[in-house]
Amino acid sequence: MSIEDSDAPLETMWEGRFITAKRQGRWEYVSRSRGIRAAVILAIDDGHVLLVEQYRMPLGKNCIEFPAGLVGDHDDNSDEDASIAAMRELEEETGYRATTIEDCGEFYSSPGMVSESFFLFKADGLTKTGPGGGVEGENITVHRVALEELGNFIDQKRIEGAAIDAKLLLLLKLK
Repeated sequence: MSIEDSDAPLETMWEGRFITAKRQGRWEYVSRSRGIRAAVILAIDDGHVLLVEQYRMPLGKNCIEFPAGLVGDHDDNSDEDASIAAMRELEEETGYRATTIEDCGEFYSSPGMVSESFFLFKADGLTKTGPGGGVEGENITVHRVALEELGNFIDQKRIEGAAIDAKLLLLLKLK
């Protein structure tokens, strides 16, 4: 089967520190620059899930998400293992450390316009080590939400004007 435009030359339209805009034939899309990847952490402890809330510039509002972060985003750790980044990001963002972390695979969030993938990790054996909140300038709010209250929590956050990351569908039951 021939895919139209798949053999067209790849053109970099613009490249920044973290994002690259590309064109191939009729398709325009963005990718992470320099091979940067992402790690997303599903952290459930004692019937509660850890979520983070932070302002997202592209949306112009706060977003409710799983803890996550970039893998290999600094020149001195460009070959960083995604599981190490997941452990680091979980503790930085939420103030919880996991005793075990399970690699659940690689996923693509919006493959029609973004080539970025993320590695999903399930964190277990959580211990509170600090306040979380991320690194300087991230201003992350940590939410520890009972799984049976997740739907109500999301409904309330929507009423407050927050965006909801689609990855939370992993935990929501369709009615």
